[in-house]
Amino acid sequence: MKLPILVYPDKRLKQQSHPVTEFDAKLHKLLDDMNETMMASNGIGLAAIQVGEPIRALLINLPDEEGNQYPENLIEVINPVILEKKGSTTYTEGCLSVPEYYDDVERAEWVRVEFQDRHGEKKEIETDGLLAIAFQHEMDHLDGHLFIEKLSFLKRKKFEKEWKKKLKELKEKSKAS
Repeated sequence: MKLPILVYPDKRLKQQSHPVTEFDAKLHKLLDDMNETMMASNGIGLAAIQVGEPIRALLINLPDEEGNQYPENLIEVINPVILEKKGSTTYTEGCLSVPEYYDDVERAEWVRVEFQDRHGEKKEIETDGLLAIAFQHEMDHLDGHLFIEKLSFLKRKKFEKEWKKKLKELKEKSKAS
């Protein structure tokens, strides 16, 4: 089932997510619904808090060179912890909770992350590139942070001004229909 995605400035996006303790059918259904939501929204990552569930769970599914996403590439991440990070890189990021806005964000180039899968089994991954960026971006959501918070003061001010205008336009469109 496709779930509604919370959009900035929804205050629920600021919540701290709680650790998952039950690896049950309810969690599995949420993960399945999150995957359907992410795919329908053309996203590469989605944190549970973005669909109103303040638990430490997220999904990542990177597209291939042709832009295709395959079920076998889906990474379900529960209770993630960054054990180590190295280097620095800048990447143009977007977010399903800040639709149609993209900007450059600096993050670690390489990360080592420990997490659990949907069954509670411990996993560890070492990665760089877009996958490392996606892990960091989605894990920020679990702590109540959005990528726009990493922008410089001037970029953030410009974003806020443009975003208010965009939200006003969207409200007017929805009233008209």
